[in-house]
Amino acid sequence: MLEDSGFVDVRVGEPVDTFAGAPGEAGARTYGVSGQAFLARLPEKG
Repeated sequence: MLEDSGFVDVRVGEPVDTFAGAPGEAGARTYGVSGQAFLARLPEKG
């Protein structure tokens, strides 16, 4: 999806447990939900 929007050099980080201690932690564990970081850039116009 990021590439379809014009971004290049897309990187996806490793899954991270971002729900520990949160009210929705049990639901996140049930469905295997995790957070992931995305890094991408738009190419220079030239």
